[in-house]
Amino acid sequence: MAKNELPLDDLLLEKIARALDGLEYGSIHIVVHDSQVVQIERTEKYRLTAEKPGAKIPQAGTGK
Repeated sequence: MAKNELPLDDLLLEKIARALDGLEYGSIHIVVHDSQVVQIERTEKYRLTAEKPGAKIPQAGTGK
């Protein structure tokens, strides 16, 4: 093994950590085939707030 080469387990953990880095909403899927990790998928979702034009916003504490 070369000096800069990481064992497979450390390299795999690094790739998973990189996939998680900065992920706020979403998922990480790890695909295993014959006891070996063969694929890492990252699905990222963005949460947007949708407001309709002219929609009435309820006022807190008005009692009406």
